Amino acid sequence: MALDYVVIAAYVLGMVGVGWWGMRRATTRSDYLVAGRRLGWAMYSGTMSAVVLGGASTIGGIALGYRFGVSGAWLVFTIGLGILALSAFFARRIVRLRVYTVPEMLDLRYGGSTSMVSGVVMWGYTLMLSVTSTIAYATVFEVLFGLPKAAGVVIGGVIVVLYSALGGMWSITLTDIVQFIVKTVGILLVLLPTALVAVGGFGGLQAKLPASYFDVGSIGTGRIVTYLLIYVFGLLIGQDIWQRVFTARTPRVATAGGLTSGLYCVVYAVAGALIGSAARVLYPTLANPDDAFATIVTGLLPAGLRGLVLAAALAAMMSTASGALIACSTVAQNDILPKRLLGGDGVRANRVATLALGVVVILIAIIVDDVVAALTVAYNLLVGGLLVAIIGGLLWKRGTRVGAMASMIAGAVTVVACMLAFGLLADEPIYYGLLASLAVYVVVSLATPRTADSVLHSWEQRLAGATA
Repeated sequence: MALDYVVIAAYVLGMVGVGWWGMRRATTRSDYLVAGRRLGWAMYSGTMSAVVLGGASTIGGIALGYRFGVSGAWLVFTIGLGILALSAFFARRIVRLRVYTVPEMLDLRYGGSTSMVSGVVMWGYTLMLSVTSTIAYATVFEVLFGLPKAAGVVIGGVIVVLYSALGGMWSITLTDIVQFIVKTVGILLVLLPTALVAVGGFGGLQAKLPASYFDVGSIGTGRIVTYLLIYVFGLLIGQDIWQRVFTARTPRVATAGGLTSGLYCVVYAVAGALIGSAARVLYPTLANPDDAFATIVTGLLPAGLRGLVLAAALAAMMSTASGALIACSTVAQNDILPKRLLGGDGVRANRVATLALGVVVILIAIIVDDVVAALTVAYNLLVGGLLVAIIGGLLWKRGTRVGAMASMIAGAVTVVACMLAFGLLADEPIYYGLLASLAVYVVVSLATPRTADSVLHSWEQRLAGATA
């Protein structure tokens, strides 16, 4: 394992070094928050892929493959669908707006302050997303070095907070590109072919596994529909995703790069399901499917390559954690906290916000144990509370500020009430939350005065690319 430790240590030190170098490029607010809005196609698609494919997509996707076979690809597949839909239908408009946050977009569209309600919901979502990713990579440190959870959280958290706070989106973009390369090589080019060879190829899988492992619907229709609602719609409106869209140099880059990233996610989904299926053949008696990734890596790969693939898992988790952290910091500093509290609106204030929230994330990650429940709550509130107001603002001119505010409150309250009634992991909260939000948005918007023509004209000018 000594060589594996060297590989992982080199990766971690490299991340900090890249963050330090990125600090030199983050000289303006635009540099720090959205990488100067000048990423080209290759860097944009790489960083988008890195942020959406985190620990749940890697370790969780392989675990689902272990349990359900090819149907286990649905989780990551719906993430890919979300990126494809965002890139095909909305990315060009989002880039032209030249805003920094989703709540800022809502203020612009509806002609009044909606950012406190939408900002708090979005802040809570990005905070919990960062927490769950922090817990995920802490488990890797625990397995590798036998560290207790708290020590793993602190070590991994300090690394991510350090490079995120130093250079903001520039550092995160540069580290994401490294993480994307490590992830592609480690998972797609090393682990996948090694696992398939070990079981005799796809034919070997078919010969040794039940037919249900090759049924794309075996995971269950209810779960597939829930994945579609939560992840496709969640990726359409999440601040962590929009903030990546804001980094694109042009609307064309956002569209082409995003479509490329979405297709990459689809490939990653199939790879995870096949690796999990191979693990089922090789290690059929695992007590916990989440152990499938670590088990197949340690059982099949030689020293050095094993370290590379474990570094790939860390890369997946750290890229999601850093993206969520900078998104959380941006929403807090831009939409919730008074500007004077952090010393203004410049790079220094953004660094202070990122550092402070990074400490909060580390503390919460030490306390929280139920990662799936925390992430489910975050996505339910995000989609149930904000989806209708955001998509309605982009597609329906008759939507009003009062209708948007009412729909956010109705959706969020319904989601919370349903989670209390049916359980945190139930499917009902997202269904009822969306229905309540949509009904209230339409009814209240039609019952209140239209948005002023001057506001809609300004909005349409921004959508057309007018200077902010």
